[in-house]
Amino acid sequence: MFRGANAINLDSKGRLAIPTKHRQPLLDDCAGQLICTIDTQQSCLLLYPLPEWEEIELKLSKFSSNIEQERRKIRLLLGYAIDCEMDKSGRVLIPVPLRNHAKLDKEILLVGQLNKFEIWDSEIWAKRIEEDMEVERSGNFELTERLQDFSL
Repeated sequence: MFRGANAINLDSKGRLAIPTKHRQPLLDDCAGQLICTIDTQQSCLLLYPLPEWEEIELKLSKFSSNIEQERRKIRLLLGYAIDCEMDKSGRVLIPVPLRNHAKLDKEILLVGQLNKFEIWDSEIWAKRIEEDMEVERSGNFELTERLQDFSL
């Protein structure tokens, strides 16, 4: 289970170092085999351990190529999906097309999202969080059934 936001710098080759606390679990769970793809809703990337990604592929395989919305989701998620292997130093190379999609420069955030990570440019992340907090504070949104039952 991945949680927390970790500030990381991309190196000159476009590699990010996975935080130490996540390295051994990733080695144990998937031998450091990861899949990175775009988020189709936001300017960030999604980084999945291989077993988690395989569940996504199973769901995608049930989509119809005759339905445009489903075909578009397959095209985007699989078309950008890249195998990433964690090296001995715990680094993962993020290819240029993916870095361009998420507007990643040097300062990034690796954000745990239970079964995956989101990878954000630090400035875009700060703006997104501010917008999300403003929506939460305003209360000007409709609660889903699951959110109605959620309390801290």
